[in-house]
Amino acid sequence: MTQGEMTQGANDQRSQLEALYAAMAPQGLQPLWESLHALVLTEPRSPAKPWRWDYAETRSFLMRAGDIISAEQAERRVLIMENPGLAGQAAITPSLYAGLQLILPGEVAPCHRHAQNALRFVMEGSGAFTALDGEKAVMEQFDLVLTPAYQWHDHGNDGDAPMIWLDGLDIPTVRLFDASFAERLGSAAHPETAAPGDTLARYGHNMRPMRGSAADRRPAGRPLFHYPYADWRPALQSLATAGEIDPHFGHALEFTNPADGGPVLSTISAHVRLLPAGFESRTRQATDGTVFVVCEGTGELRLGEETIALKPRDVVVVPSWVPHRFLAATELVLFAYSDKASQVKLDLYREFNH
Repeated sequence: MTQGEMTQGANDQRSQLEALYAAMAPQGLQPLWESLHALVLTEPRSPAKPWRWDYAETRSFLMRAGDIISAEQAERRVLIMENPGLAGQAAITPSLYAGLQLILPGEVAPCHRHAQNALRFVMEGSGAFTALDGEKAVMEQFDLVLTPAYQWHDHGNDGDAPMIWLDGLDIPTVRLFDASFAERLGSAAHPETAAPGDTLARYGHNMRPMRGSAADRRPAGRPLFHYPYADWRPALQSLATAGEIDPHFGHALEFTNPADGGPVLSTISAHVRLLPAGFESRTRQATDGTVFVVCEGTGELRLGEETIALKPRDVVVVPSWVPHRFLAATELVLFAYSDKASQVKLDLYREFNH
């Protein structure tokens, strides 16, 4: 067969295929062979981009919003941290959402509940609260507070200064499954069911009330919802002074659910790291896109040829499978959350440490 005959044959096949595709399309049929390479990848290629949100800059926009719209009007006065690679999706990674929420003195963000799991990581302020099913967790800087799926929650600020926290939710994951439900209580705040800090006292010390006893008042599967900075920071420091450091993570502690030792939420994992001054981590990759908050110190995040400067309260996202390493100029403390909890359950999670 000559080259010309081969070319003509290929052209004839393409014409027949295009006619076939046009006939199939109204029936909701598409040829897999035209898209298999894009559907089943040899390795992750996230559309999300590595990105940093400068806290001071973002805060200025949030405070401007606070002058214009109330927490009650907005229901939740939040600036969404939308990844530039995911325009229009209200997502920081394909599976996770992030936003900065502002509660001004005297305000209440009304009580509601929903299918989405959420965590709150306090960026600044003192004395505001998140109430879960009628129990207030009084929040301080760098506290972690959870609002698991379908649990009633409202927020308020009884203090005299603004309170800002990072919201981390699984909104894109719930959207993927078309499983979103939400309810409003109908009143601004849930009736009080326990004194502030009651759950932390019962479940926050590696012990719990006896199952079935009158004292065992929280849901058995997810009893604890407040992880104070005053507890986790000394624990992280104790780990750091104990000696051996991991070459990829530095000193790291994961927040756990005391009921089963697993991740704090069914879809979201969270941890903290301490990197000593001068420490440079080895490069690693993981399938869980991760959102980092700089709690203390300065340094750099290096992603191939790209370098992102790190300073207190900045928020940085590292998408799935992007090689990265940290350099600590001063002692660097990081908070992070990711969709690792979901990926482990679905047998999807992988990591590669260089």
